[in-house]
Order: sequence, then structure tokens, then C-alpha cells
Amino acid sequence: MSFKPPFPGIHSIVFALFDEHERLDRAAMRKQAGISLDLDVQGMAALGLATEVSKLSFSERCTVMEWMAEDVAGRKPLAFTIFGSSVAEQVELVKVAEQNGADWVILQPPMVGSFGAAEYIRFFGRIADQTTLPVAIQNAPAYMGRGLSAEDIRELTRRHPNISLIKGEGSVIEIERLIAVTEGRLPILNGRGGLELVDNFRAGCIGMILAPDTIDYALRSYNLYKAGDEAGAEAAYREVLPAITFIMQSIETLLCYGKRIFGARAGIPIHDRGPALRPTAFGLKLVERYARELGPYRK
Repeated sequence: MSFKPPFPGIHSIVFALFDEHERLDRAAMRKQAGISLDLDVQGMAALGLATEVSKLSFSERCTVMEWMAEDVAGRKPLAFTIFGSSVAEQVELVKVAEQNGADWVILQPPMVGSFGAAEYIRFFGRIADQTTLPVAIQNAPAYMGRGLSAEDIRELTRRHPNISLIKGEGSVIEIERLIAVTEGRLPILNGRGGLELVDNFRAGCIGMILAPDTIDYALRSYNLYKAGDEAGAEAAYREVLPAITFIMQSIETLLCYGKRIFGARAGIPIHDRGPALRPTAFGLKLVERYARELGPYRK
């Protein structure tokens, strides 16, 4: 089954799960995907910041694509974030994504150097021109140290029509302005662990791409909002907000503590691949408390 944009809803972007020898753990990754699919998320994704893509070799990134394609098996829209330091490397990974049945791809800016907007527009455009898949741009300047303005994004999508979505990592104020500048023509899915969740929907986001640590609560809130129950959506969000605040102090805290909250809720042991932020004794107590309060995964 092939899905077409705009891909609304709550999408689960998986963590990279390692064994005690820091190798990707196939069984753990399969179980993780199964949890999100059982919750009936609206989409699945891999190889973004939550997947620690910069720590994965090229072959490991290809392996994660193969595993996800196998586990999702066409049941949900499937996206892969494309990480690479050159146009050639990203194009090669886009081709692997195509071979593994991706419904869309998300391009990250190269994590080398720091350049002006014109260079990133050229970079993204050259890659987008090599695929017929719908393309999103990951615009996360706060986390990645490089990004595009709303006006830059408008120009990029004007030049390359298959760049048709944005994966945001910004405040609702920034997201609302981007929607206004692009005149509502560009579907936007935000992230940031679900911070400002309901206000993202009010601002015009079509959905969110989130790691699975608290995704059942985000899914519940989204479904209530879509059903017209804003008060219920807000209540579901307030219930999970303390945990999100703890988890989303930085990408490193997401990978250290958010992943451990997921592991505690899912019954999956968590092992780090160095270099990594290591948990403190107090941090582990907080993980235990939040996992207990959130409870097991449920629809």
C-alpha cells in the first residue's frame, strides 16, 4: 500500500536500541515498532535525532531502513530521515529509502560547516531533484545549529515542488509564522517531544513526529482534538507535560532519560552507545517515577 501526503497525525520516530555490546538490537527494535503500531499511530519514521543517526554507520542506517520496512509492512506511512555530509551520500540513502518502500523522506542539513541559506537551498534542491518521493525538510536550528527562515523555505518549495512538507522543531510562534508565510500550502509536522502539543494543532500543524516515550498520550490528545474535544485534548496533554518537560531539556536528555522511560514502560533494557550522556542516580529515580506514573502503553 502506498500513502500520499500530507500524512496527518502522530508519527512515531523510533529510538536506536542497542545491546550491551553497543550493537543495534534487532529484537528490541522489532518490539519498539510493534508498540507504536499496536497503539495505531498514524505514521512511522526512523533515522532522525531520536534514532541517534549520527552514531550509525552508513550500513547501519540501511539496516534500520530494512528492519522498519519489514516491521511496518505497508500498514502505515513510512518516512526515513536522510543524514549525510554531501549531496552524493544523501542521494544514495534516498535511493535505499525508495528500495525499502518509503512513502516520504526527510532531509537533514549536512552537519559539516555552517553556510548561508542559499547554499542549503541548493543542497536540498539537488537531492530533491533525484527522487519522485515527497520530500520534507527538517528545520531544527535550535537542535542542529543550522536552518532556514520561513522566507527561505517558501523559496525552496517554489523551486522544487516535491519538497512538500516540513519537519519542524520550533515553538508554536515560529510554526504559526511559517504557516502564514507559506500561506498554509505547506503541511507541517512539529516535534520537540510534544511540547506545546495542543497549541501546535491550533497553530495549524497537521501532526507531530515524536519518539515513543510518551507517544500514547500525544496520540490520545490528538484524537480528542480531531474529534472536537479540546478540553479533553488539553487534559491528556497536562497529564504528560511534567514527563515531557523532564525529557526535553535537550536532545541528549531525550536519548538518556526519554529512552529509559520508554524502556521501563516497554520492558526493554536500555544500553547506550558512546559517546552518550550517562544517567545519574537521581535521574534514574526520576525515570522510575515517571515510568510508573505514565504506566504501560495503552490506547
